[in-house]
Order: sequence, then C-alpha cells, then structure tokens
Amino acid sequence: MSVLSDGAHNAIAAKPGRRVTRRLAVWVSLGLICLAAVAALLLMQGIDRQLRDIADTYAVRTAARELAHALSQAEASQRGYLLTADPQFLRPYREAVSGLDRRVTALMEMTADDPGQSARVTSITGDISSKMAEMNRTVELVTSQRSDEAQTLTETGMGARLMAEVNETLEDFIAEEDSKLANRNHAIDETRTGLVAALIAALAAAVILAYALLKRTQKQVSALAQRHRGLLTQNEALEIEVAARTRDIEEARAHAERERQRVEALLQDTNHRIGNSLATVSSLLALQVMRSKSEPVRLALEAARLRVHAVASAHRRLRLGDDLETASADEFLSAVLEDIAETQTDGGRITLQGELSPIEVSARDATTLGILVSELVTNALKYGFPGERKGKINVSLWRNDDGVPVLSVKDDGVGMPPDMAETEAGLGSLIVQQLAGQFGGEPAYGVPEGGGVDVTIQMPELGRAMPSIEDQNL
Repeated sequence: MSVLSDGAHNAIAAKPGRRVTRRLAVWVSLGLICLAAVAALLLMQGIDRQLRDIADTYAVRTAARELAHALSQAEASQRGYLLTADPQFLRPYREAVSGLDRRVTALMEMTADDPGQSARVTSITGDISSKMAEMNRTVELVTSQRSDEAQTLTETGMGARLMAEVNETLEDFIAEEDSKLANRNHAIDETRTGLVAALIAALAAAVILAYALLKRTQKQVSALAQRHRGLLTQNEALEIEVAARTRDIEEARAHAERERQRVEALLQDTNHRIGNSLATVSSLLALQVMRSKSEPVRLALEAARLRVHAVASAHRRLRLGDDLETASADEFLSAVLEDIAETQTDGGRITLQGELSPIEVSARDATTLGILVSELVTNALKYGFPGERKGKINVSLWRNDDGVPVLSVKDDGVGMPPDMAETEAGLGSLIVQQLAGQFGGEPAYGVPEGGGVDVTIQMPELGRAMPSIEDQNL
C-alpha cells in the first residue's frame, strides 16, 4: 500500500513539473520564432544595404574605367593626329576630352562619402588637367603647322609620365573598389549563412512548438474523450436511477390508488350501511304506524318515517368525487329525486322534475342538502296534491348573478291550506328553516303564476371550500 501511495504521490507531483516543462518549451519556441523572425528581418535589411553598396561599387568602378578609357582615347587620338596630321582624329579626340570634366566630377560625387577614394580622385585631378593641357598644346601646334615643336614637346616625356601616374592612380582606385566589392560579397555570403541559420532555427522552433501543441492537443482530446466517457457512464447511472425511482413512484402511485379505492369503497359501504340502518328504522316506524290506532300518532309516526327515509336515501345516494371529500350537487340530487319519485309519487300521478347545476359541495353539505330537498318535496307531495289530484313538482338549483347558490322547489298544487295542522306546519317549517340556516339562507314562500307553492332559499355558505385538517388544527 505504501509503495502504491508513493507512486501515486510521485505521479501527482510530477504532473506540475511536466506542465511547467511543456509551458517552458512552448514559450521558448515562441521566443525562438520571434527572434528568428527579427533576425531574418534585420539580415534582409543588411542584404539590401550590401546590395546597394555593391551596386554603388560597380558604378564607381565603371566610372573610373570610363575615365581611364576616355583618357586613353584622347591620348590615342592626339598621337594619331600628331603623326598623320589627319583631321579625322580630331573628332574622337574632342569627344573624349569634352567628357573628361563631367566624368571626373561624377567620380568625385560618387566617392564623397569615402575619404580615401575621394583623396585619390583629387590627387589625379591635377595630373589630368596637366595632361589635357599638354594634349591641347600639341594639337594646337600641329594645327598651326608646327609639328616639329609638337614633336619636341611630346619627346620630353612629361605627357607619358602624367598619363602613367593617372593610370596608376585609377588602377589603385579600381583595385580598392574591387577589394570593397570582394569584402561586400563575403559579407553577403555571411549574411546569407546567418539568414539560413535563422530560418533553420525558426523552422526548428516551429517544429518544437507544433510538437508541443500537438501533444497538448492530444492530451486535451484524450481528456475530453475520458470526460465524455465519464459523462456517458454517469448518464447511464442516472438513467438507471431515474428508471428505478420511476418504478418506485409508479408503485407508490398504484398503492395510493389502491388505498384511495379502498377508502372510497369503505366510505361508500359506510354510507350504505348508514342508509340501510336508517331504512331499517324507517321500516320499524312503518310497522309502528300500522299497529297504532291513534290517528295523530299515526300521522306523527308517518312524518317521522318519511324524514328518516329521506336521510337514508341521502346516505345511500351519496357518491363522492376523486378527492373523497366533495360531491356534485346535480348528480346527488338527481339520485335523491329518483328515489323519491319511485317511492312517493303514487305511481307517476305526480311528475318530479329537476333542473340542477353542477355545483361542487362537501360530503356533509351534500347530505344536508339532500335532506332539505327531501323535506321540501315531501311537504309538497303531502299537502299540495290531496286526493287523486295530478300535478308537477320542479326542483331547481343554480347560481344567481352574485354567484350564490339558490334552491327552488315549486309545485302547481293547491297551495298551502289554511286549515293545516299547526304542529305539523310548524315542525316542517322549523326543519326547513334550520336546514337552510346551515347554509346561511332563509326560506322564502311564494305563490307562482297558476297557483301552488314556490319555496326559494339562497344559500351563500353552500359550496365554499371546507378548511383542511391542518387549518382546523391551527
């Protein structure tokens, strides 16, 4: 374990060293490339200067040779004229002499920046002037037919000596320029060698830099590929975990759904048991009605039986929604009205209709609302259609313009009889009033067009959200 740990530690410690080495190599390569580029630029500029110097040297050499050639041409033409007195030698003589001053002046301007060469040109200027004067004198003597004097002047050797000095000076001048030219050619060769070396150094630095960058790029690509593989592995692991959690959630959801269905079934069974129990109580009251011989007692027991039956019907017909806390008033009341129509409308003699809006109410309010509707419809059946009278009862539930639920039970019967028993009328009205009060309403009795009774109840508390268990605990 210690060996492995030491190896890992050494590898980790070596990584910064390798990084520093790579960075140093990159910077050194960049520095070499920059230095090589600067050196190449300077060398190119030096070569340009050397080439200009070589061109100037060639121009000076050419001017010196042209001056020597012009002097030689003038001397040859002068001797030809001296020996033959032929005028045809005068034209090349004069052409050569006319350009000497211009050539000397040009040569002096070319060597103005070279003190040694300029001194040589200056030293031969007097000799050239003396030689030109001697040649001009000879030509004048020959032209004036004094050839003997011209011959005597030539034989003195002064002209030959001056010409030799001028030629010697020009040869030295040209030799100096040749030496300069050789030195400059050698300098150009050295500069060319330096330029080649700089280019080789730049190329080597570029190769090193390219290699370093290539290695770095390869490592980056390798690191990216490794990260990509790691991401793929993590993605697969996440997908597996998500799939497992999804299965867990689905199982939990299925379990919750089964529990909800079980609770719903229990609630429905409880409501049915309550309804059946109340139906049993209603049956017992019916047996008691049959055994009772007192009419007032029979009427009281029958009223009690009908109310118990209404409560039983409300519990049996209650169907809760998916939240197991609310019910739709239209579905629930429609079932209650069907139950009443089957048991209390005397074989269809009285038509029972419902116009009900889908209002969501709590389970407790639904039961109370069903009992209220049963009480109102039972009262209408009991007092509105005596004997064999036929008619219609209309039960309506809607929201008014203010959004308040309104219940209306309207019949076209005989209306409220003035000789109704006070106890019964008082008990029914009290029940309706108490049930309506639970919804924050008050029953309003009216007579619709065509007769009968219209009981309207506004219920502002119906359908409001019930507080949750947490809110009740708070």
